[in-house]
Amino acid sequence: MARATSDYDESDVRIRPNKRGTRPRSKDRPAHLDAVPGMVIGVDRGRYTVLMEPGSGDERTALTMRARELGRKGIVVGDDVFVVGDTSGSPDALGRIVRVEKRRTLLRRTADDTDPVERVIVANADQLVVVCALANPEPRPRLIDRCLVAAYDAGMSPLLALTKADLADPAPFLENYAPLEVPAVITATTDRDGTDGLDAVRDALRGHVSVLVGHSGVGKSTLVNALVPGAYRAVGVVNDVTGRGRHTSTSAVALRLPDGGGWVIDTPGIRSFGLAHVDPERIVTHFPELEAGTDGCPRGCTHDEEECALDAWVAQGHAGPSGPSRLESLRRLLRTRHPQTGD
Repeated sequence: MARATSDYDESDVRIRPNKRGTRPRSKDRPAHLDAVPGMVIGVDRGRYTVLMEPGSGDERTALTMRARELGRKGIVVGDDVFVVGDTSGSPDALGRIVRVEKRRTLLRRTADDTDPVERVIVANADQLVVVCALANPEPRPRLIDRCLVAAYDAGMSPLLALTKADLADPAPFLENYAPLEVPAVITATTDRDGTDGLDAVRDALRGHVSVLVGHSGVGKSTLVNALVPGAYRAVGVVNDVTGRGRHTSTSAVALRLPDGGGWVIDTPGIRSFGLAHVDPERIVTHFPELEAGTDGCPRGCTHDEEECALDAWVAQGHAGPSGPSRLESLRRLLRTRHPQTGD
């Protein structure tokens, strides 16, 4: 006997389940308790070269990829990571990076001063080495100042490495940076040969994770090859007409200095260094004798305007005898954040 339509209710209706989305998504992720620690020393087209178990007696390099669970999280040279899968380092092995540790420092740049998108260059370096040629090509102080600002913003110690000292006297250049109290090392390294002054460079790098930056043609790769025998970083030449160098390093790579003296991270040559991400207040903290004087500044002070309280602070002698030159140096660095008009 057929049932009347009124006798049906929702319990009589069978809905074919959708195969997708029927299982509730879990927020739990694998713990990866067997993950092995490592340090990213190279990045190339979605593959990461990782030094596994650095500092142990079982160090080896392994090729890895990023695990899907990391999403779009970027991984850069210098990152401390944890890897699962085949971490033996054999030619056909491929591990997976499943975790990136909190970064101690982060060197960043933007394409220009109006671009809000940050480009992460290197993680966990503690020293930024600005490599500058004293001649061929000529120094570009504005670009150097920008690199110093980036170092201060990242919480890294800056160091000037002046190459090709056999071609020009470094004294006039160093005079401009004396008020900033930035240490400098000088070498006579030319484009192809000559390694005078390398002992001073090695001493300055020892015990640090140092990232080297500089525009093309300054001898950066030549310096790296001299410091790390067997690095085989490509060396370019400077165009006689334009005075510019050719990009020879195409990606960042971390190289261990001999005798456990630290690490150097070589980066591609740069022609601009955008600072849209930099907060001026972070730069002022690196001038402690001036920072206290900013308490009297109006809200939003750029520290380079008539109402800035730092002029009176320095005039009253609170910043010491070097106060005027230090204030001018601070303002010079802050002005580098203005839209680039050429270096």
